Amino acid sequence: MLGKIGKPVTPADAVALLLECHGRIRFFLAMARRVGEATDESAETVSDASVQVHRYFTLALPLHARDEEESILPRLRGRDQLVDAQLDAMVREHQEHHQPLGRLVEACAALGADPGRHALLASSVLHAATELERHFLDHLAREEEVIFPAVRRLLDGATDASVVKEIRLRRST
Repeated sequence: MLGKIGKPVTPADAVALLLECHGRIRFFLAMARRVGEATDESAETVSDASVQVHRYFTLALPLHARDEEESILPRLRGRDQLVDAQLDAMVREHQEHHQPLGRLVEACAALGADPGRHALLASSVLHAATELERHFLDHLAREEEVIFPAVRRLLDGATDASVVKEIRLRRST
């Protein structure tokens, strides 16, 4: 079994929502790696996992980047120099993710449609997943160690509630 994700709980604040997203990023990167490494999985399992990875990285991950860039960044910008530096790095890294993400979703789309091409595409999936894991390892850690604590430290309850509302609204349209 390449993996399934459980039913999400309703987080209490913006940071909890963002951390939940980070958990899903890690989950789907691991699933992508397993797709690339799969040797004895059924065609149906490879196809299903590839479709899930493709869906997550083309639909959900862009929403998460928007959450950070449109809801968090403008509310934190200018409040703390260290946080500002990390916000700049966050935006730059979001752009740097595009190329390996493109390779991953292209290969997963092809495998979702034709899992019989696994032998041909597995190394592409594995290389892209490995590159993304390297990208996201430091990226997620910096957000979790600097930006997310700043959200809790610098934003009041009403502002946090506004961020939560914006995040949920992005997912309802």
